[in-house]
Amino acid sequence: MKILICDDQAVIRDGLEMLLNLEKDFQVVGTAQDGAEAVERAARLAPDLVLMDLKMPGLNGIEATRQIRTKFPAIKVLVLTTYDDDEWVFDAIRAGAAGYLLKDTSREKIVEAIRGTAQGRSFVDPSVAGKLLNQIASNQTQPASVLTDKLTEREVEVLRWIAKGFTNGEIASRLHLSEGTVRNHVSAILEKLDVGDRTQAAIVAIRHGV
Repeated sequence: MKILICDDQAVIRDGLEMLLNLEKDFQVVGTAQDGAEAVERAARLAPDLVLMDLKMPGLNGIEATRQIRTKFPAIKVLVLTTYDDDEWVFDAIRAGAAGYLLKDTSREKIVEAIRGTAQGRSFVDPSVAGKLLNQIASNQTQPASVLTDKLTEREVEVLRWIAKGFTNGEIASRLHLSEGTVRNHVSAILEKLDVGDRTQAAIVAIRHGV
């Protein structure tokens, strides 16, 4: 897995690069010291995942995430930051981040989150997960019928499993479908809901009580 690290502190970049390169299935292909550099290097290096800090001089991690997800939707962004303020959390997810970790997360958990994110899971630090869910719940203003009118019965079923954080393979096993069929359903769901990734689809599902 090719990884790009973006953080404005050299000691953090160097430490993460050293730790992640210890994993046989990881390759840190580059580092960036701000959001603008992250966008430029994402275009040039085509990583599978960007490990993104948020508060940086110049272009911050929120806008960098938005640009990367818009220009290169195949690249996943996993936030790793010291900030757990509501505004940072919500804006990062809205920008397309697949997960949100704090920098005091253990190395093992970071590695687990990177691998899981690559497989389509969403990882959110427990200390910010409650804030995110409360925000979603408080904004639940539309009934489930808004989604069921857009999606087929099977797509709604797949969406429920997406919202629970299950991978395509796990959903296929539970619904007795091929993984390819589930993948097609997921693509249709993202298109019909006009969202960029599974995390945003899951938020829509929770917001509508599906």
